[in-house]
Amino acid sequence: MPLDSRSFFAALVLCLPLAWPGAALAAAITPAQQAAVDAAVLAYERGRLRQAQRQLAPLAAQGVPAAQFNLAVMHLRGEITPADLRLARRLLERSAGGGFVTAMVALGQALEAGQFGKRDLPASHHWYLLAAKAGSVHAMVGVATAFYLGRGAVKDAAQAAHWYREAAKGGDVGAQYLLASMLEQGDGVARDLRLARYWYDIAARNGDEAGPAKVRELDARLAAQDTAATTPP
Repeated sequence: MPLDSRSFFAALVLCLPLAWPGAALAAAITPAQQAAVDAAVLAYERGRLRQAQRQLAPLAAQGVPAAQFNLAVMHLRGEITPADLRLARRLLERSAGGGFVTAMVALGQALEAGQFGKRDLPASHHWYLLAAKAGSVHAMVGVATAFYLGRGAVKDAAQAAHWYREAAKGGDVGAQYLLASMLEQGDGVARDLRLARYWYDIAARNGDEAGPAKVRELDARLAAQDTAATTPP
């Protein structure tokens, strides 16, 4: 399942935009369905919310994951009267079940935040994990944090380190720093100051404010370590 890559409207509920079809579908949709979702998203972008809703509703009923996701987001944002959070959840679950990665992330976020009522951290972790396995860097961080804190998942530092590493490789600066810290401390992974220094440096280069100081600190520690190793007893 590829990632949902093409999307619009940055400042939305759950920080998730409406999505175009073809972004992350487990099953192919027809050209007519794709054109219809395109038209609905364009209508939405132009402020024609009722038109977008009318166009999305039958597509969602047909099982088009992009339409299900977009209609759910409109409910979550209160752009449909009356807004229906239960329906929004069902639509997101159907979209996620259809392989739409953004819907998986949306469910993880909504369940973590209590968007549908009581917070459900185990269910949030379930959807984050599916999205992480599908390649979502944001979800990887969520999964790693759940394992690290034992929040919605069994506490497991090794699993936390694994997912922070995957997110770090995907470019997440916070994950790069946290992975470096775990490598420095030997928390969930074998202690490795040189590898920790590598990830602190990557984080620093990507804008982490604490990274440069940690690089200098580890440079000094590694130099002292090397000196001690070469000094005769």
